[in-house]
Amino acid sequence: MSEELARAPTDFQASMSTVDHSSDRPIAVWLIACCALILLMVVVGGVTRLTHSGLSMTEWQPLIGAIPPLNPEQWDEVFHKYQLTPEYLKINRGMDLDEFKGIFWWEYFHRLLGRSIGAVFLLPFMYFLFRGKIGMAVAGRFAGIFALGALQGALGWYMVKSGLVNDPHVSQYRLTAHLGLAFLIYGAILWTALDLLSPRSNGSGSPAPRPGLPSAALVGLIFVMVLSGGLVAGTRAGFAYNTFPLMAGRWVPTDLFALKPWFVNFFENITTVQFDHRLIAWLLSMLIPLFWLRTRDIQLPGRARLSCNLLLIMVIVQISLGISTLLLGVPVVLAAAHQAGALLLFTAALITHHEVRNPGAHRTPRASG
Repeated sequence: MSEELARAPTDFQASMSTVDHSSDRPIAVWLIACCALILLMVVVGGVTRLTHSGLSMTEWQPLIGAIPPLNPEQWDEVFHKYQLTPEYLKINRGMDLDEFKGIFWWEYFHRLLGRSIGAVFLLPFMYFLFRGKIGMAVAGRFAGIFALGALQGALGWYMVKSGLVNDPHVSQYRLTAHLGLAFLIYGAILWTALDLLSPRSNGSGSPAPRPGLPSAALVGLIFVMVLSGGLVAGTRAGFAYNTFPLMAGRWVPTDLFALKPWFVNFFENITTVQFDHRLIAWLLSMLIPLFWLRTRDIQLPGRARLSCNLLLIMVIVQISLGISTLLLGVPVVLAAAHQAGALLLFTAALITHHEVRNPGAHRTPRASG
């Protein structure tokens, strides 16, 4: 994803050269606001999963579903539909209406927030487009992001459906896809905002030496870690082996390949899923400090230096949150913070990659040119 985004700025900036550049900053602010809402969405989604609220709404109504039950009759109807689901019959049998409302509101807020993000993205986009602030050549880029958002909503329902039949747990494959797509959408929006706020120079002057470890590789590895975390959440692997750094008293557990065929273990064996997540965390804990040390030998502009420092800080914070979440048995607050930390680490990596691609050049906002 990062390589594709890295190639996009040239066409994007060339297209934006045909419009009024004084509109760059308001557009960037709008996009950053969308990113903030997606961060909130990721946190609420994590809490919804951790409180087992995700299966409380048994229907997907993109428009009508924005209105919650408004009277006792409607609440009874919604609760009755939930009482027919495997989760109620196998896990929550005997739950009363007030308890049901407690999980319903988390899922409702999660879906409402998704709709709100769609509106916050679409309406300003149409305004900027019709006012000529966004060229038609790049309108397709924004339209593509909106289409991914619509796909994300459909994928969310596809995920929920997997827990409404037989086994009252959502598929870890669908959950991971849902989480991964959220990060891709976030990354596309953030990268576009960064292009507006910090466009690349025109290439004049001699290039400065690049960091030895490609920053794009760190973005990719962090994204793989996110997908690994989705599998951990989907298989509930975080509730096993609540010790660190050893698992069941070993550095390498004995049952990593207990399932057949062997490759299934990477997606369905909770031992292997958690071990892989730990392994990627260990790898990042070494690679990011090495990357940071390498950049100390390179003359970087202030923003690039700051982004590298933030990346180092965030990997320390994120790994600390992960270890604490594991040792304390996955408390909701810590687990949600760990999920938010993954997005913030991803953010720091994207910003760093954006800044160090051309570290020797001084950038000036296009609005002033």
